[in-house]
Amino acid sequence: MTVSVFDAANYLCKTSGWKLSNLQLQKVLYIADMNFVGKKQIRLVDEDFEAWDYGPVIPSLYHKCKAFGAKPIPPVFWGASDISDTNEAAMLSLAWENLKSVTAGQLVETTHSSLGAWADKYVAGAKQIKIFTQDMIDEYERRVKRPEPVT
Repeated sequence: MTVSVFDAANYLCKTSGWKLSNLQLQKVLYIADMNFVGKKQIRLVDEDFEAWDYGPVIPSLYHKCKAFGAKPIPPVFWGASDISDTNEAAMLSLAWENLKSVTAGQLVETTHSSLGAWADKYVAGAKQIKIFTQDMIDEYERRVKRPEPVT
């Protein structure tokens, strides 16, 4: 079952103790979605990422959270559904657990990897270049075959 971007963002921010910035949220959500679709062949969230300057971004989520800049996002996902007992929540929790000590810069570096879908799609300054489900599956397969450590 694919969940709403805002339900996933709410769950991830809440799990982090409301410590995630917009940039961190986008990157952790992307990594969770890429791993989820790579393992299950179904997307974790219901919107596509786009290849922006700082990596994969879901525009609707970016616009919802951009007012907070680099500060932690407060509880702004009013009406979000509770996804706690789902496979999607389990993947989001795992992603947070594995990435909570990684800096925003390191997350950007990870999503900019030559193994990633972002590197295949990115055009400097362009927006609306979608990273499709198959792109994420291909990235997952490349990373499983030749993983790069998060530095």
